[in-house]
Amino acid sequence: MGKIFCIIGKSSSGKDTIYRKLLSKKELHLQKNVMYTTRPMRNGEQDGIDYYYVDIPFFQQAKLENRVVESRIYQTVYGPWTYFTMSDHFDLEKNDYLVVNTLEGFLSLKKYFGENQIIPLYVYIPDILRLERALHREKKEAKPKVKELCRRFLQDEIDFSNEKLALAQIPNENCFENINFDECLYQITSKIEEYQTQLIKIKNK
Repeated sequence: MGKIFCIIGKSSSGKDTIYRKLLSKKELHLQKNVMYTTRPMRNGEQDGIDYYYVDIPFFQQAKLENRVVESRIYQTVYGPWTYFTMSDHFDLEKNDYLVVNTLEGFLSLKKYFGENQIIPLYVYIPDILRLERALHREKKEAKPKVKELCRRFLQDEIDFSNEKLALAQIPNENCFENINFDECLYQITSKIEEYQTQLIKIKNK
């Protein structure tokens, strides 16, 4: 039975870059499951690569068809943005998957697929460095969304409170500080390989 490796972290913690780098490591044999969102596409993003960019009616229809595994709505300064995961692209009988999600989304995935199928990979950095990275990224936009950046940064403090982190029960060895990117990527890669090796041993018994 395959696993879903779930990268979790606050905004601008580097989780999306880590996600892309891990997917490029062919030796890990990780399949991606691209999330869906109703937010506008940012500069440099590609439909079907970063997210599937859809509208609200698409999301509502998918929910009616029970194809939505987990979802969340952010009340942004530009209106509500919905992010969600659909069940269509998962085949755990054949593959391991790599996804990026929020803490809430991670808990929903555990509830849907079962606790043993979801492996958390929590990425974190000091808040001051995270804010610097967020500002640097926003400066690249044709129309920087500074208000939305501030809202998202403050919301992270709620979404990743100590109480919610405790509820998620993420093992210490599955938490990775992303100050040195190459070192962080190496540690996460090693952790995934460790899980995959354990699965092979179980299958061969």
